Amino acid sequence: MPQFYDKVDVLKKPGWLKIRLHRTADYAEVRHLVEKHRLHTICSSGRCPNQAECWSRRTATFMILGEVCTRGCRFCATQTGRPLVPDADEPRRVAESVALMKLRYAVVTSVTRDDLADGGAAHWAATVEAIRAQNPDTAIELLIPDFDAKPELLDRVVASRPDVIGHNIETVERLTPDVRSRATYRTSLATLRHLSDRGATVKSGLMVGLGETDDEVLQTLRDLRDAGVRIVTLGQYLRPTLEHYPVAAYVTPEKFEWYREQAMEMGFDYCASAPLVRSSYMAEEALRKAKGLQR
Repeated sequence: MPQFYDKVDVLKKPGWLKIRLHRTADYAEVRHLVEKHRLHTICSSGRCPNQAECWSRRTATFMILGEVCTRGCRFCATQTGRPLVPDADEPRRVAESVALMKLRYAVVTSVTRDDLADGGAAHWAATVEAIRAQNPDTAIELLIPDFDAKPELLDRVVASRPDVIGHNIETVERLTPDVRSRATYRTSLATLRHLSDRGATVKSGLMVGLGETDDEVLQTLRDLRDAGVRIVTLGQYLRPTLEHYPVAAYVTPEKFEWYREQAMEMGFDYCASAPLVRSSYMAEEALRKAKGLQR
């Protein structure tokens, strides 16, 4: 990975990036179950700033298909290399974890598996089907890779009928070649458009603070809306290590609110926009708004 370390780039984090804990009885129970049964969630392993709030809402995120990604995006701390063979029993174990945690809303994400002929599409579908069979009242959201925008692979995922399918655009078009690995801005838009055309409730997200302009953020939002995206999230990029892409700016809460207002004026059903917002933040509320507007 290229070395981006520059002493000048080490910016002091502002006060609005401090994590505010939301510890409730639901949070305490979920945490107890996770520790007792040694359940793996990306909420914990990824040190998500919204873990307490989401667990209090009975929402959690699981990562499937291993911990090694075949791509090496410069914003992401996930290990890059040659992944192991997918675990055929993983869908069942994820479904059991959802049941043990009594989740109302389960989010599933994964590393990108370009090494697999189907990119892992069948494994994704099997995971949704296993969760649904054991947890019929739990809403399911997926955060998928782009599958190179191949229709037959995306259709396999759509056929499993998750409640929401997300794929993150991550950043503006100009910065995509510097920030992402192999993935392109236009491939992501094609992926999102195909999902929308197949009738899925589609979601996407992007990070800010990478050096983009306001006009570029607004153009990205317009491109997402034109592709059929109905739910969008915006959050502050936080550099995982000094070897990753540098933070250009810490965007103010006021600017995030302005982005949210602009997104809603463009016709999105829901927009979560704040410094600590991540892809699955307030996911249950977003789905409720989208379904309400669909009637």
